[in-house]
Amino acid sequence: MRATWLCGSGNRLPRARVVWAVLSKLVLAWGLMALCVVIHAAGVTVAARWLPRAAQVLRAQGAWLLVRLAGWMILLHLIEITAWSVVYTWSGAMPDLASALYFSAVTYTTTGYGDLVLPQEWRLVGAIEALTGILMCGLSTGFFFAVVSRMFRSDQGTSTS
Repeated sequence: MRATWLCGSGNRLPRARVVWAVLSKLVLAWGLMALCVVIHAAGVTVAARWLPRAAQVLRAQGAWLLVRLAGWMILLHLIEITAWSVVYTWSGAMPDLASALYFSAVTYTTTGYGDLVLPQEWRLVGAIEALTGILMCGLSTGFFFAVVSRMFRSDQGTSTS
């Protein structure tokens, strides 16, 4: 007798077909994770280039610089959330783009309301999106911390001289 698994729709599928469906979605999720890393790395590089180099400019811009940087980081996250959303909509895992954007934002930020869920065969993809969101938020936090530390060091360097 052939091994079969019950899929999300209640139908029984051959085990090999189920394994292939899961593996193909995991490869897709890995590709989306890689895309998010590339988007974020490029965005952080752009931000690092427009950050002022001189200590005097850093101090003068202070809060405004941090507001601009926070806005830029959030924009990067929104682009990444949109990439996941487009895939969910295109594949039929979510009924429309608005639902997919909402689901993706809640998943990426690990808020996880649970009012929308992916079909069973897509649930691991959602988990990988959440892990990706954690990593990208960590990267943003690290960069933000580096900028604040640099501002603090430049303040300390001039106040002691």
